[in-house]
Amino acid sequence: MTTQDLLKTEYDEYYSRYISKVSKSTSLIKGFENDRNMVVDFFSSVPNNKLDYRYQPEKWTIKEVLQHIIDTERIFLYRFLRISRNDKTALAGFDQDTYIDPSMANKKSLEELINEFNSTRLYSMNLIQSISYENLKNIGIASNSTISARACAFILLGHSIWHIEVIKERYL
Repeated sequence: MTTQDLLKTEYDEYYSRYISKVSKSTSLIKGFENDRNMVVDFFSSVPNNKLDYRYQPEKWTIKEVLQHIIDTERIFLYRFLRISRNDKTALAGFDQDTYIDPSMANKKSLEELINEFNSTRLYSMNLIQSISYENLKNIGIASNSTISARACAFILLGHSIWHIEVIKERYL
């Protein structure tokens, strides 16, 4: 299964900004493996003196961006699980900004954040591999919009690319 298999009806137009970042030939599991390596390599290469940098006072630090990537993966994989199991309960959205302060990302070392990301990603890959092809196509409701289980997963791949591009453009 690749992003090419996704139908526009499987996700809200808002998520096109992320899905469009992922190559059409990217398969789900291989994409998660490659993305894990890209995220770890990128954040490991950020100079230490830049990890707590904000390009504007109200913007997140680089550590907070990595924490946001981790938290978003957790939330989208929860959605993925519920939808793939054919749970038709509408799932609430989340306010990403309220997650940052309680995460205490800036008090964590880069090594701790990378370990947290790796643990989360391994869980994600194990879960995705456990779902049948047919159940990946299940449709549910999250944030008041239709979304498929597989779209929840592919969005995450583009989400990390999106944020790394922003960091390269505005932080480094």
